[in-house]
Amino acid sequence: MSRLNYHHLYYFWRVAREGKLTRVAESLHLSQSALSAQIRKLEERMGKPLFERRNRTLVLTEAGRQVFNYAEVIFTKGEELESLISRGIEPEYQRLRIGMLSTMSRNFIEGFIAPLLDLDEHKVHFSLHARGMANLLDGLARHELDVVLTNTQLPPSDSPQAAWQSQLLARQPLSILGPPGSDPGTAFPEGYAGLRWVLPGEHHEIRRAFDGFCSLHQYEPEILAEADDMAMLRLLARDSGALSVLPEVVVKDELKQGRLTRFARLPNVYENFYAITLPREFMPTVVSELLARPLKDLG
Repeated sequence: MSRLNYHHLYYFWRVAREGKLTRVAESLHLSQSALSAQIRKLEERMGKPLFERRNRTLVLTEAGRQVFNYAEVIFTKGEELESLISRGIEPEYQRLRIGMLSTMSRNFIEGFIAPLLDLDEHKVHFSLHARGMANLLDGLARHELDVVLTNTQLPPSDSPQAAWQSQLLARQPLSILGPPGSDPGTAFPEGYAGLRWVLPGEHHEIRRAFDGFCSLHQYEPEILAEADDMAMLRLLARDSGALSVLPEVVVKDELKQGRLTRFARLPNVYENFYAITLPREFMPTVVSELLARPLKDLG
């Protein structure tokens, strides 16, 4: 009976995790040609290609993703074994790598990871990675991330490798917010003429919803500033003296402190928050537990 060469599997695992043959070769003190030869031997053993090259980048094939899933378990358990032998204590934590859209609300992220903060420090070790959407999806495909959090819909894809699973986690009503004492006290748009606004950029989903609301009421907002980043919009809403349209979760501290107040809510308009994953045979159980929580209306 032939046996799997775990040196070949380890080399494959390192390259699959890092995505760069050159970097892995340098860290292992091997030439690129030698490292490539070892991976080819594994492919010959498996009878299928494990990588395909796209724009000078190695991308896992379907068979490669399956092999990677097993290799991830094998070498993670190996690290646990080393810890057990060297310290006499078996680590019982799970590793969780969370990607988050760089422009979304940090308050929502904090709420999502809150259950992890209540666990014993040896139960879960998690890391947060803020990136753009394309980078996040690439990280999922490369198994660099376990779950991605976003407030935008998934872009359409014709790639058979992009078998994304998107789950609605929570939603938040959009509100017109402003400094205390500046509320017109009337139904929109009466009394809002001449007031200035800080808003998301014109391609942002929140902005499109607000533009539609304004069009319905034949109102033209006077825009002071635009920003797509929720952290920046939070500062502008807090310090500019202008009105804004945001999910209240973004400025929950300012609302609690009385630095901002809600004037009105946009009817039947929400910002949605999603979790994106890829089908995996060995999904960390903590991911399943987080995603199994009931849909939350942040309003």
